[in-house]
Amino acid sequence: MAKAQKPAKKSTAKLKSKTSATASQSRYKPLSGREFPRFSAIKTFFRLPVADLNEDFDVALFGTPYDGGVSYRPGARFAPTLVRECSSLGRGFHMTRAMSLFEKLTFADIGDCPIVPIDQKQTYANIEKFSSSVLNADKKFISIGGDHSTTLPLLRSIAKKHGPVNFIHFDAHLDTYPAAWGQEYHHGAFARHAVEEGLVNTKGMLQIGIRGPLAAVDDLDFIKKHKIKVLTVDDIKQRPLAEVLKSLPKFKGPTYISFDIDCLDPAYAPGTGTPVPGGLATYETQQILRSLQIDNLVGADIVEVSPPFDSSQITGLAAVDTMFELMCLMAGGR
Repeated sequence: MAKAQKPAKKSTAKLKSKTSATASQSRYKPLSGREFPRFSAIKTFFRLPVADLNEDFDVALFGTPYDGGVSYRPGARFAPTLVRECSSLGRGFHMTRAMSLFEKLTFADIGDCPIVPIDQKQTYANIEKFSSSVLNADKKFISIGGDHSTTLPLLRSIAKKHGPVNFIHFDAHLDTYPAAWGQEYHHGAFARHAVEEGLVNTKGMLQIGIRGPLAAVDDLDFIKKHKIKVLTVDDIKQRPLAEVLKSLPKFKGPTYISFDIDCLDPAYAPGTGTPVPGGLATYETQQILRSLQIDNLVGADIVEVSPPFDSSQITGLAAVDTMFELMCLMAGGR
């Protein structure tokens, strides 16, 4: 009589892989607020562990503390510190998406990008090199700036890895403006350079939250020339929000989001360099971010948070909320 076959044993490699994945998942969990009060412990983004790039996680969170490209109020260099502190109040389950973020994707704080506060050229080179090292380690990233000029070197590294990307830009300003005081590179010109350098796909570019006033009518020439889609505050406020959300385009392929906190009304984000009244509410940006259909968000940043002008950490908390939505978008949750 033939002997009954024994159940096949799982391969040692598969068991090790499963054990390793479980250990990795456990390693990249936020510190529990029910074990350590949220006002305690060393401050990291979302109370996540600090890690090196060679470690096994999916998304790198880092600060870019540079504000040498501002034209009015400075202070955004201090934003990474503020956002880390405010993110102690962050939690992992998204009620609307019904998603446990830290079960779907692993995140780690990798510290701050090295910058040179008195030299923009060196700073740009450092930012591009630093973010390229993240991408070359096969990780995505979210940067907390810093003024909006820091987005340009981030996009340069992204384009080297992925080619021209779809670009979603939340802002009160177009940031396609010409040189100022003889200086090409400032926080109001990064989007123009991104287009001119071929870093972004203008057919897949959307600007959200734009509002006046402008210096002159010819400030609109660049977006008209390149047929960039703009969703102004009027476009959003003068229609039912649900209708606006349904009209949002789908983004297929590598996509990048840059969120300037001044897209929000100063009532919701007073701590910013160039505040403009008549902006979006935090609820509206939440709903827009939750409605975006993006199949591959490869990178993102939050910029222009200026702690010296913040009130009761209102702006810092708005940045944390936005960061959480960006993290969920990277995890593929809708």
